[in-house]
Amino acid sequence: MQLATNAFNQALKAQQKQIGLWVSLCSNFAADVVAPAGFDWALVDMEHSPNDYLSVLGQLQAFAASDTTAIVRVEWNDAVAVKRLLDLGAPGLMFPMIQSVQEAQRAIAATRYPPHGVRGFSGGTRANKFGRIADYTARIEDETTILLQLETRAAIEQAEQIGTLEGVSGVFFGPADIAADIGKLGQPLDPEVWTLIRPAAQKLMARNVPVGTLVQNADFAAELLNDGFTFVACGADTGLLARATDALLADVKSKLN
Repeated sequence: MQLATNAFNQALKAQQKQIGLWVSLCSNFAADVVAPAGFDWALVDMEHSPNDYLSVLGQLQAFAASDTTAIVRVEWNDAVAVKRLLDLGAPGLMFPMIQSVQEAQRAIAATRYPPHGVRGFSGGTRANKFGRIADYTARIEDETTILLQLETRAAIEQAEQIGTLEGVSGVFFGPADIAADIGKLGQPLDPEVWTLIRPAAQKLMARNVPVGTLVQNADFAAELLNDGFTFVACGADTGLLARATDALLADVKSKLN
């Protein structure tokens, strides 16, 4: 048995536009609902949701039956958490709040076996189909997506050094935390936020480093993809559910006598 190709990873390398969805409902059933929609990638979030390893496993299983690649955002840059998620078979990981080259190197090392990193080895996990994938150790580094999230002005200033490290699949700009860092809390679409992000993104694009973000606005998401961003999430399952239920109730109430 051979290791499957990571379609999202290949698309990033080819600079193909990838449209994503944030997934925070912590439910394999909810993942089953959104998986057939056809997004290129989905971000299963452990940082800002009550996900645990078992709930993440259920969602990975749901997305595995679709053409959507599920990337897991770890709670923190922690080698133990990384090991457990990779052993569960996560096709890729996003690391929040990377603040330096050293932190980026530590994240990358956590995804790699010695001598290139510090990932502990187990011969029987879901990731290697319990020992059945013969080329797992030889190919897994090339097939694992590693996304590093920059969320402060200080991190953005180091974007090129971080993004060009060996093993980085892409750099993700977090506009919500960047906004907070510059005194614009709750204003991720403020022009000042994007005045910071866009020049750094352009420098990375010039170095052929895939760049991504999350913006819960379809028009702006499309604009960023058309401007050279490679992977952009354009919404979140929680937000979609909240807005749809609010709109439905308001619609009915507006028609009452």
